[in-house]
Amino acid sequence: MQAIQAMDNSKDLVLTTELPSFLVADLLKCPTLPTLPAVAVNVLKIARTEHPSVNDYANAIERDPALTMRIITLANSAFFSRSHIKVHACQEATARLGLDTTLAAVMSFSLLQNRGIDVHYQRVWMRSIIASLAARHLAIHLCPDMAGPVFTAALLQDIGVMALRATYPKESNNLYTEIALSHRQLSESEQRLFGCDHSQVGAWLAAKWGVPTPLAQRICDSHGEYDITSPDMLSIQLSGPIADAWLSPHPAQLLVAVVREFEAYQGSQAISLRHLLENIQEQLPALADMLQMTAPSLQDNESLLAEAQQLLFQQTLQLKARLDTNQAELASLRQQQVELEERSRTDMLTGLANRSWLEEQMHKRFALCQEQARIMSVVFIDLDHFKKLNDKYGHQMGDHVLQKFGKTLQSLIREGDLAGRWGGEEFLVVLPDEDAQAAQVFAKRIAQRLENTPMAHDDQDPIHVSVSIGIACLGDGGFGSADELIDAADKSMYFIKHTGRGGIAVYGERGAAVTPIND
Repeated sequence: MQAIQAMDNSKDLVLTTELPSFLVADLLKCPTLPTLPAVAVNVLKIARTEHPSVNDYANAIERDPALTMRIITLANSAFFSRSHIKVHACQEATARLGLDTTLAAVMSFSLLQNRGIDVHYQRVWMRSIIASLAARHLAIHLCPDMAGPVFTAALLQDIGVMALRATYPKESNNLYTEIALSHRQLSESEQRLFGCDHSQVGAWLAAKWGVPTPLAQRICDSHGEYDITSPDMLSIQLSGPIADAWLSPHPAQLLVAVVREFEAYQGSQAISLRHLLENIQEQLPALADMLQMTAPSLQDNESLLAEAQQLLFQQTLQLKARLDTNQAELASLRQQQVELEERSRTDMLTGLANRSWLEEQMHKRFALCQEQARIMSVVFIDLDHFKKLNDKYGHQMGDHVLQKFGKTLQSLIREGDLAGRWGGEEFLVVLPDEDAQAAQVFAKRIAQRLENTPMAHDDQDPIHVSVSIGIACLGDGGFGSADELIDAADKSMYFIKHTGRGGIAVYGERGAAVTPIND
């Protein structure tokens, strides 16, 4: 590390995952950590100045004749040359490439000198080369002014792999030779092994070399979630998956994800994926040759895109089928929830509201009436001589009578009313916005229906029942709670039971339930 500490920008980075302290210590002690030659260090120093110039870059590069020739050759390649005029001087080549691309080329040429014969090492660099071509093409269409920095960051996005392999050769041997792993799986495995992935390490290493902080930050964020708010960052983040697809034995399958992202991104209308792939196809051999790499075999882009679109269509159909299934399951669950809620507030024998639901609704409606100065009436009903009926005909017949009475009561109430079983043979009906007189009319209808309709039959003999009914209206007394109102109706009902049964009493009327509520 001694040769590259001219300036350390690592403290200016905002890392997605902080490098574990053990990892930083091991990286700093690693004797084979990738380093830059003096020429590259000098170019980096110039890049950090306030106003770097083409002449400054060229003068630094010309100290290395071999590097100078490679920069000139790159500038004359089909990738960067837009005319047939050849450049012969380093200054002309740097002007044609631009400062950002020149910096990327200097660093790449320098780092690739130590690539050896490792197949996976070369694959990582080939991924970076393809990614840089893809990123530059995207940037030209999405953010033309940033094409240079985007190209540089995409080309250097995987340099962290070199650092991790040099520092942990034994631990990373299997990881970095497993070609079957996708790049995303590679990052996940690195997280498990090292506590961070190679994009974080690469950004740290670049910052240690002293590269400008914005470039190191782009390396850091190159593998993050797609940032559709930042076209330059999105170009870099999309470039890696495009390169993965290009190098995959099954490129169409990986390209599907890219196609989906293109369709989701609003700015992608200006980009033709076919043209992007054609651009890579056209420029890759020359750029790979400049970096003394062997380019992969050419792709049939038309067939590749057609297959990717077909796979996308199939996946869309499968996704829709799963969505339809999920929606059906969700509807079923919601229906089950509705049924459970219904059962939780329903008396299972009569089908009316149970006591807990009646009490809850009474408290809510009582509070609403107080807030809005409205009235309501409560009708308390008790089936007369029900114990005798059970004793004479049996409990099964008694249950049948309760069921029939519940249906009768339900048929007599209107929408908005609430009828429920209070317990045993007692029932309660809540009549919103009705005074005692209207409640009395309703009670008479119940009595008349029972007089005309038997609740059961013993063989051929009809069984009629009568009821004792008590009524209390919120507007007829100083009731302080729903419980007091119910208690008033209950006392009125008991007044009838104690004076002969089979009648109706209204709380507060002369002769009916004269006992105070809180006796």
